[in-house]
Amino acid sequence: MGKSVVVLGVFVADTSYRADRSPRIGETIMGNSFALGPGGKGSNQAVAAARVGGDVSMITRLGRDPFADMALKTWADAGVKPAITQHDDSYTGAAYIFIEESTGDNAIIICPGVAGQISPEDIDTNADLIGNAAVFITQLEQPMPAAHHALKMARKGGAITILNPAPAADLPDGMLALCDYATPNESETEALTGLSVVTIKDAENAAKVLLEMGVGCAIITLGENGVLFHDGTTPQHVPAFDAGPVVETTGAGDAFNGGFATALARGDAPIDAVRFGCATAAISVTRPGTAPSMPDLDEVLALLAAG
Repeated sequence: MGKSVVVLGVFVADTSYRADRSPRIGETIMGNSFALGPGGKGSNQAVAAARVGGDVSMITRLGRDPFADMALKTWADAGVKPAITQHDDSYTGAAYIFIEESTGDNAIIICPGVAGQISPEDIDTNADLIGNAAVFITQLEQPMPAAHHALKMARKGGAITILNPAPAADLPDGMLALCDYATPNESETEALTGLSVVTIKDAENAAKVLLEMGVGCAIITLGENGVLFHDGTTPQHVPAFDAGPVVETTGAGDAFNGGFATALARGDAPIDAVRFGCATAAISVTRPGTAPSMPDLDEVLALLAAG
């Protein structure tokens, strides 16, 4: 087994709209700005992991259209190796992102396009890649059967397995038990456990439930409050790093997951990998966009040294 990170997920083109508030149904409002750029949780995580030094491959489906060209260029620039198929019968995914001007907070609609047809057969095609990975990470933007099958394959091959259960969804029985790490945010944690997460203590209680559900280690991301890490012994709270004023929180969780995965792949202790992921995320929120906001290794190391 090498030190590679293999990501199963979705690429979408992010269409980002900044405005003072979100429009109501039937209402048209004037926005403040628009941007088009690369996104999708899996793709963002792959870019983040590669930018901080990971040997990263991305498994997905693309169409044959300008958004697919954007995906391939994004990965080439970041150093991500595409493990993809391209299809003429559907489109490359897209996302609508509303960003509230005053806070940088966001609301998102995802249309995964042809990546919504990723199947267990796509996973079988990449069996050698997954089986030889040091770390395998997936999310829930592609169909559940593909994610479940890939986690089984990665676990069988000896990879460290990470599930970022986003967007929130009901999971098949036994799926969490295939995960060395699960990395939900507050709302995803509530969807999985039924417990509201507002405080650090709430996160500790929810992490215990995730452990009881079979996860090897629960990592609950808490935005500006950092991360709660619980490996079954003593829960640890890792505060967020201050890398400067927040511009946009879109992609912060993906930055964390990509940084965390790369740190694990190179052999960092889990709690050190969490800190590395937190630093990666902290820098990403000081910049607009998702994939374009991901920092490089030197930037993350500098923030860790300063913090």
